[in-house]
Amino acid sequence: MTHETSWQLAHNIRRTGHLDIPGGGPVVVQDGYAYVGHMKPPNGTSIIDVRNPEKPEVVAHLEPPDSRSHTHKVRVAGNVMIANVEQDQRHSLRKSAKIAEISRRLEVEPSDVAIIEAANARGFGSGGIRVWDVSDKRSPKLPSYVRTHGFGVHRFDMDSEYAYISTEMEGYVGNILFNYDIRDPSKPIEISRWHMQGQHITAGETPSWCGYGHRLHHAMRCGDELRAAVWHAVVRVLDASDLLRPRVIGSYRFPEAIPEPTHTVMPLEQRIGGRRYAVAVDEEHDHKPGRLRGFLWVLDVTDLSRIEPVAAWDLSERASPWSGNPGTRFGSHQYRERFDSALVYATWFASGLGVLDLADPRMPVEAAHYIPQPGPDGTPPQSNDVDVDEDGTIHLIDRGSGFDILEANL
Repeated sequence: MTHETSWQLAHNIRRTGHLDIPGGGPVVVQDGYAYVGHMKPPNGTSIIDVRNPEKPEVVAHLEPPDSRSHTHKVRVAGNVMIANVEQDQRHSLRKSAKIAEISRRLEVEPSDVAIIEAANARGFGSGGIRVWDVSDKRSPKLPSYVRTHGFGVHRFDMDSEYAYISTEMEGYVGNILFNYDIRDPSKPIEISRWHMQGQHITAGETPSWCGYGHRLHHAMRCGDELRAAVWHAVVRVLDASDLLRPRVIGSYRFPEAIPEPTHTVMPLEQRIGGRRYAVAVDEEHDHKPGRLRGFLWVLDVTDLSRIEPVAAWDLSERASPWSGNPGTRFGSHQYRERFDSALVYATWFASGLGVLDLADPRMPVEAAHYIPQPGPDGTPPQSNDVDVDEDGTIHLIDRGSGFDILEANL
């Protein structure tokens, strides 16, 4: 699909800086530095000096531990940075457990069967988290490397004392929550874990679902609560006042008509009109023509025993000139993982960044948007994650390639 001038690619936002770097998962900004976890090996984790937005500079790059791993997620608290270690191409390689069935049904290309068989025989022992000391941004040190299990660690949260890790672990189906004490970064200590009923198969539990559809994507620490996005099981709220014994105090599952899985859920930091609201975003993951795309939800969570969706924000495919390109993902993915105002900074595959104003949570209004141009090879934008620094400068990472620094007029 060709570009048409009728599309307004930017509204109340302008680009002030750009870096041509490999695509990334999350971007985290702290004290003038941006931290990017890249999607594919051999690219690992980059530390970028963004103190001059017009001239961002990569000051350090940390490769994955091996060629079969990607370290595409990153979080930072003070001088401690954690990067995940997860098996690259895990969705395809997971089929190795059913290789005979795959061979019969040709669910993968015949040429890939040998690759999958080899991966199954070799196994994967690198999964986990790497805990870095980034007090020297140009020369990070690695105090510890915690191994987990299976395909390793996906997304996670952390603060100066604890890390809240989504990982596979032996005896469970799908990712579960592991909480680590990281006050001594050289010796992270597991203090608790949490899973949904049915995941712990070695304890005799039986899943009520098929495959890996119910699993933890990641849990965000919000005061004395952990807000867990659990994929097609949608939302769980955990009491984290006693982190040694996290327990479910609220849950919600969207109707079966909503096909895309829930990626992230977090509450607004301030009440509005005396009520508590949270925002959930679904990831456009496996879209089938005719079904709903991934979009963003607003939930009334004042009473955790009666969580209720009160609004949604859906972006039309007509909002982007690249939404219809064959093979291009389009739909919601993620938002800035902090709600210190009523503004939600949300990323859309093929449609960039949207800034939503939730001053009235039941009626979201778009305050600004920015859609990047295609990459150097013509690939449509796949805006993946966003963070905003203390000055309001926006940092946007693309899943394929490119890092934009933006200024909003809000």
